[in-house]
Amino acid sequence: MSVNRAPNGKKYRGQIRMSDYSLRVDVMPKYLSDQSEPEEDVYVFSYTITITNTGQVPAQLISRTWHINDAQGQHEKVKGLGVVGHQPLLKPGQSFQYTSGTHLRTPTGTMHGSFFCVAVDGERFEVDIPMFVLDALSGQYKH
Repeated sequence: MSVNRAPNGKKYRGQIRMSDYSLRVDVMPKYLSDQSEPEEDVYVFSYTITITNTGQVPAQLISRTWHINDAQGQHEKVKGLGVVGHQPLLKPGQSFQYTSGTHLRTPTGTMHGSFFCVAVDGERFEVDIPMFVLDALSGQYKH
C-alpha cells in the first residue's frame, strides 16, 4: 500500500472525473503540539480540507466517511452528515474550505475517506479523500 506523504507545504489531492462531475479535494494536515500531551499518549492534529468543483454541474456534499489509523493498528471509522455542520452546494469553480481535527494515541498515523455528493441533476457520486499522514515526529506540520 502506498501512502501519499506531502513534503513541507505540499497538499494531498484526490479527484473523481465522470464527464461533467469533478471535485478536487486538497488536504493540509498539521500537528498541534500545544494541544498534545505526548506523556499521556495524546497527539492532536488539525487538517484543513479544500473541496473545489472542477466539473460542469453544481454538486452538494451530503456526507463524509473517515478512516483514522494510528501506528499501533487502531482503526476508527467516522461517518456523518456534511462537514462541520455544512452541506455545501458548489457551483462549477467554487470551493469550500474547512478545518477539523482528530487525536491519536501514537505520534503517527493516517487518515483517508470519502465524500458522498449529489449533483443538481440528481447524479449521485463519491469523491475519494486520499490517504494522508499525521506525523508529530517530523516537525513539518508543527506551528
